[in-house]
Amino acid sequence: MKSLSALLFFILSFSINAQSVNGIVNDSDGKASAEVLIRNLNSKTHAHTDANGKFTLEGTQINDSLIITKKGFSTQKIKLASLDFLSIQLEEKPFLLEEVKIDNNLKYLNTISKIDFEIQPISNSQDLLRKVPGLFIGQHAGGGKAEQIFLRGFDCDHGTDINITVDGMPVNMVSHAHGQGYSDLHFVIPETVDNIDFDKGAYFVDKGDFTTAGYVGFNTKNALQNSSISFEGGQFDTFRTVAMFNLLNKENQSAYFAGEYMMTDGYFDAPQNFNRINLFGKYNAKMENGDRLAISVSHFKSQWDASGQIPDRAVNDGTISHFGAIDPNEGGNTDRTNFNLQYDAKIDNNTHIKSSAYLNKYDFELYSNFTFFLNDPINGDQIKQKENRTIVGFQSEYDQKLNEKWRFKLGAGLRNDNNKDVELSHTLNRKTVLEYLSLGNVNQTNLFTYSSLDFTAGKWLVNGGLRLDYFKFGYEDQLAATYTNQTQTKAIVSPKLNFLYTQNDKLNYFLKLGKGFHSNDTRVVVAQKGEKILPETYGADLGLNWKPFPRMIVNSALWYLYLAQEFVYVGDEAVVEPSGKTERKGFDFGIRYQLTNWLFWNADYTYTHARAIDETKGNDYLPLAPKNTLMSGLSVKDLKGFSGSIRTRFLGDRPANEDNSVVAKGYCITDFSVNYQIKKVSIGVNIDNIFNTKWKETQFLTESRLANETDPVEEIHFTAGTPFNARLILKYVW
Repeated sequence: MKSLSALLFFILSFSINAQSVNGIVNDSDGKASAEVLIRNLNSKTHAHTDANGKFTLEGTQINDSLIITKKGFSTQKIKLASLDFLSIQLEEKPFLLEEVKIDNNLKYLNTISKIDFEIQPISNSQDLLRKVPGLFIGQHAGGGKAEQIFLRGFDCDHGTDINITVDGMPVNMVSHAHGQGYSDLHFVIPETVDNIDFDKGAYFVDKGDFTTAGYVGFNTKNALQNSSISFEGGQFDTFRTVAMFNLLNKENQSAYFAGEYMMTDGYFDAPQNFNRINLFGKYNAKMENGDRLAISVSHFKSQWDASGQIPDRAVNDGTISHFGAIDPNEGGNTDRTNFNLQYDAKIDNNTHIKSSAYLNKYDFELYSNFTFFLNDPINGDQIKQKENRTIVGFQSEYDQKLNEKWRFKLGAGLRNDNNKDVELSHTLNRKTVLEYLSLGNVNQTNLFTYSSLDFTAGKWLVNGGLRLDYFKFGYEDQLAATYTNQTQTKAIVSPKLNFLYTQNDKLNYFLKLGKGFHSNDTRVVVAQKGEKILPETYGADLGLNWKPFPRMIVNSALWYLYLAQEFVYVGDEAVVEPSGKTERKGFDFGIRYQLTNWLFWNADYTYTHARAIDETKGNDYLPLAPKNTLMSGLSVKDLKGFSGSIRTRFLGDRPANEDNSVVAKGYCITDFSVNYQIKKVSIGVNIDNIFNTKWKETQFLTESRLANETDPVEEIHFTAGTPFNARLILKYVW
C-alpha cells in the first residue's frame, strides 16, 4: 500500500512539475533547420523540428539536459536554466571518414558513392556517370547525343551492357533508332540528384535487362532545404543557368521545382549551336499511417550541330584541324517528357510494399556521316536516324523481414515500348531523304518477376534469388510491299547467389555469383527468328572492403564475366552481324583517404583482360575494350569557405581491331574546380583539361572515302576531346 501511495505521489508530482518548452533551431547561416532531433536525457521524451525549425518538447523541467542532433552538424548539449523560449544555432561539422563503418551490405560500392558524393558534389551531367569507379564516357556528336560508355572491358556503346534508371524509371531505350540500350541521361538536372546506387556485375534480382557490366540508379531529392539560382559562363560562348525553388517543406509534405538552360558553340571549328532546356518538379508526402508518396514530372529538349568523327589523314595532311569537320551538317534534336509515381506502403513494422509507375514520351532525330563519300560519291553518306516512342511501365516489390535471420522479397513488373516510325535513311543536307534503308514500327513488352531470400547468421549474410523475364517482340516493316507484323517471344531465367562475411566494422569479404542478360534489338529478333536473341552473361566477383586506418577505406575485387553468342543490329547500316562468345576478367581497386578534416584523396584503378573465345590467339582482341583505367583526385571541403578539387582520369591504349594491329591511343586529362562561399553567395571556377592536353575522346577504326579520293581508306576516326575550358559560376541561396 505504501508503494502504491509513493507511486501515485511521484506521478502527481511529475504531472504538476513537468511542463513543455518551445524553441527554434537555425543552421549556421541563420536558416530554419528541419528534422532536428531534440532529446530530454532526464524524461526520455523527444521532439523533431518542423519545416520552420520550431519544436515543442513535452515532459521538461528546469535543470533537465537536452541533446540536439542532426546529420552533418555538431551535437549540442544544453542544461535548461529556465523554460523560456529556446533559440538554438547548429554548427556544421566536418565530414569524418572515421565515422563511416563497414556494414553488412552486399552493395559495398554504395558506401564509396556516399563518400564521393559528400566530398565531390556533381557539377555537370557528365559527372553523373563518372561517379562509378572505372566507368569512362566519351562524347562524339556535339554534346546532344548520349555518351559512349566503357565499363569492365565493355564498349557498352550508349548503354547496351549497363542498366541505368532515375527514381526507378528506366533510361535505356530498347530497339532504339541509333543503338540498343541507348541511354540519354541529359534530362537529369545534376543539382537535383540526392544519391547514386550502383554496382558492377549482375548479382541482384531487381536489376534486369542490360545488367551485364553493372547498373546505375540515380535518385532525386525529395525536398529542398533552400531555394537557389546559379549562373555559369565561360569559353566558347558557353552559358548555363539553374534555378531551384523550394515550394513546400513541411514535416509531412514537400515540393520543389528546378529548371536548367544551357547553350554553347563548343570548341569545334564549326559552331555547335547547342542548347538544352530541362524542367523538373517533384512532390513528396508522408501519410499518417507511414505510407510515402512521390510524384515527379519533367520535360527535356535539346538540339545541336556536330562535327562528328574525323579521319586521322585529313588532320595529318592539314586539310582540317584537330577540331575540324568533314561534314558540318551533322547534329540532331531530341526531347523527353516523364511522369513518375512512387508509392511505399507500410503494412507493419516488418513489411512494406514499394511500387512505381511511369509514362515517358520520347522523340529523337540524329544526322550522322561516318564514311563521308564511301557509298555515294556524289551526295555523300549522311544518314538520318529517327523515332517517336511512348513507354509505360510499373514495378512492385513486397519486402518482409520474417525474423532476425530471414528476409523475403517478391517483385513483379511490366514495361512496354511503342516505337513509331523507327527510321534509317540516306539523306542530303539534313533535308532531303534520298533513300529509306529501314522504316518500321516496334512494339516490345517485357514482363518480369523475381524473388530473393536473405539469411543472416552471426557474421554471415547469404543472399539467393531468381528472376524470370518474358519478352514479346513485334515489328511492322513499312517498306514491305504488303503488311507484315512479325512477332517473336522469348523467356530467360537468371539465378543469383551472394555471400558476405563481415568480420567486424572494419573488414568484410564477399563472393557474388550471377547470371544476367541484355535483350537484342527487335529487328534482330525477327531476322533471327528468335534464336540467340537474349544473350546471357555469367559472372563472379571475389573481394573485400577494409578500413586499415580510421580515415582510410580500401575496396578491391577479382572478377570474371562470360558473354554468350549474340547477334547485333547495326543501327547505322540496317544490318545484322554475329558476335561470338567472349570472356572478360580483371581486377578493381579503390581507396578513399582523409588526410585532414578538410583534405581528401581518392583513387580507383581497374585492369581488364578481354578476349573473344572462339578466335585464334592474336586475333581474339575485343575492339575498344579498356585495359587499364585510373581515376584519382585531391579534394578540399569547407576550408574557411573554400571547397574544390583537382581530378585526373587516365584511359590506357586499347586495341582498335581484332589483331591489335591498330591501337586507339589513350589519354590522361586533369580537371580543376574551386568554390568560395560567402554567407548566401558562392563564386566558383571550373576548368576542364587544365593542362590543355590534345586528346581524342572517342575513336573508331572506320573505312571511309573523302571527296577527293578514288579509293577508300581504313584508319582511326576520332572526335576531339575538350581543350582548356574555363567557366565562372555564381550562385545565390535563400
